[in-house]
Amino acid sequence: MTKDIVTVLLVEDDDIDAETVIRSFKSLKLDNPIRHARDGEEALDILRAENGAEPIKGPFVVLLDLNMPRLGGHDFLVEIRNDPSLDQIVVFVLTTSSADEDRYKAYKKNIAGYIVKHDAGNGFVEAIRLLEQFGQVVTFPEPKVAI
Repeated sequence: MTKDIVTVLLVEDDDIDAETVIRSFKSLKLDNPIRHARDGEEALDILRAENGAEPIKGPFVVLLDLNMPRLGGHDFLVEIRNDPSLDQIVVFVLTTSSADEDRYKAYKKNIAGYIVKHDAGNGFVEAIRLLEQFGQVVTFPEPKVAI
């Protein structure tokens, strides 16, 4: 059985940071599809296929910035964890915040990992490789399956 290619939903308001993530995937020759949402509201529209957004195809992971306009990362996590159709989504935080409070709040919402952008530096490519390997070895739940 072959593994499905994992789509990445990149939730990032900074176009330069978003382009850095996309270029990192390309430089590693990873052909994961990447959908870009500029804030949590746009990401929710994609996840819920609302307001004309094309639904995302699974399996997928979310790369989430915390500091965004309209609906920031922490509020986005609250929304998806309180929504039975979205609460099983795998989320990695990719942010500039190294604050203990932000890490604590994010992990309380069952994120899969917390990556600080400026700490990643040369290790950023390794972080992208980790995400790629994660998608290759982890079995994802079917969407919207109640337990």
